[in-house]
Amino acid sequence: MTVRRTATLVGALAVAPLAAGFLAAAPAAAHGSMEDPVSRVRACFHEGPESPASAACTDLVGIGGTQPLYDWNEVNIADANGRHRDIIPDGELCSAGRDKYAGLDQARGDWQASPMTAGDHTFRYTATAPHTGSFALYVTQQGYDPSAPLRWSDLEHFGEVTDPELRDGQYVFDMQVPERQGRHLIYSVWQRSDSPEAFYTCSDVVFGNDDGATSPGTGSGAPEPVDHSGHGDHGDHGAGKGDSAEGDHADHGDHTDGAGHGPHDNHADADPAADEADTEERTAEKEAPAAAEDRPGPVNEPSVNGDAEAVSLAATGGGGSAWPLAAGGAAVAAAGLALVVTGAARRNAAKRRA
Repeated sequence: MTVRRTATLVGALAVAPLAAGFLAAAPAAAHGSMEDPVSRVRACFHEGPESPASAACTDLVGIGGTQPLYDWNEVNIADANGRHRDIIPDGELCSAGRDKYAGLDQARGDWQASPMTAGDHTFRYTATAPHTGSFALYVTQQGYDPSAPLRWSDLEHFGEVTDPELRDGQYVFDMQVPERQGRHLIYSVWQRSDSPEAFYTCSDVVFGNDDGATSPGTGSGAPEPVDHSGHGDHGDHGAGKGDSAEGDHADHGDHTDGAGHGPHDNHADADPAADEADTEERTAEKEAPAAAEDRPGPVNEPSVNGDAEAVSLAATGGGGSAWPLAAGGAAVAAAGLALVVTGAARRNAAKRRA
């Protein structure tokens, strides 16, 4: 192989992983939650995931740990594609059918509630990653019982808007809210138009006097608490129903039969220059993947101050550290490949001289 051809091949191999790094680091999904009226998950996050103030939020943490609150902006289904009623069962609307957010489905009347009046209302939806799409809003029927699991038949669709104005990190839009009295729930569906992904929120509201509250923790639909240590798994974004996502692990390849290595049992007659090239080549094989494995991945450092801007989002497809990590990985991989190819070329050259 000539020097020019070797240089061209090395350059191509170096560019390929860098391009892959750019693609991998690009944000892959939208995120957000209803701010006015505040959603259950957002309200509990504002209380502080480590020590929530209300009984409902405390029980939510007891059921699913704190991670659902740190990931307040991804109550989603990655492949919903408008099939909301088909894929989210009754009793699991607030969690979007995801085990991770099961605590949001507690049927109880002591969730933090926002005051609401019939008529025109300005809704605000915090969007940490804006995308085009539509918002559909529903309100519970008169006679709604907050102590019973929420069903699709409990909801009345009252408005929809497509691509509303984005103002200071929030989608802002007006809708006419139907007449209601007492405690109710407003359900939102944000269906992206550039992806099948959809997001869901439950916001508890009170029209006039709150006459529908139940005693804390007495709702009939509260799942049994389970023991959770730490902050859970950070890699389940978009896992959809059941949260059975599999981790996406980088494949370091099989190094038992590298290209150009050939048998190494005939070194007695080999030229010293070729041996030196082989040694460099094997060293590059061992060091390049090891460097990639030793690098720490992105860390979702929890924040308990309720500040959306301070949260390092889990599995959002591209936080502030994603690009440097991806670029670093690509650079290490490219360097390893370059050493392997260069070593093979030097060995071949040495053999020809011999």
